[in-house]
Amino acid sequence: MLKGFKDFLFRGNVVDLAVAVVIGSAFTALVNTFASSFLTPLIGVLGGGGQLGGVFEVNQQQFTWGAFVSQLITFVLTAAVLYFVVVLPLHRLLQRRVKGEEAGPAAPTETELLIEIRDLLRAQQAGLGPAQGPDPSERGSGRTGSF
Repeated sequence: MLKGFKDFLFRGNVVDLAVAVVIGSAFTALVNTFASSFLTPLIGVLGGGGQLGGVFEVNQQQFTWGAFVSQLITFVLTAAVLYFVVVLPLHRLLQRRVKGEEAGPAAPTETELLIEIRDLLRAQQAGLGPAQGPDPSERGSGRTGSF
């Protein structure tokens, strides 16, 4: 039971996911610190400055539009970084793989397979055995015949 759990944990996808979560958490903390250290004070200054910059009051209810704009900018920055650092390079990599893909070897046609089977059966009936039968590389050589 523990071996199965160990195999599950050390499978590539689980480890990659764990690394992504840790890096995502660190990146989120970085962006949140940037927002609280630079964006929120900047929006406060642009919103009138002072203690209530980015806040307005209606019927003794405070609306912190500055905090909302700060979080909106944080979201856009996070999405932009993820797009340009993760999504776009991955998309380009996948496009390169698709362009570089070559068609694999062509599979033999039905007729070629039937001709090979016929020749092997003839060789067995003549007592030669499959190892001494016709060369399979002659497949598709244009030979025709009745079955």
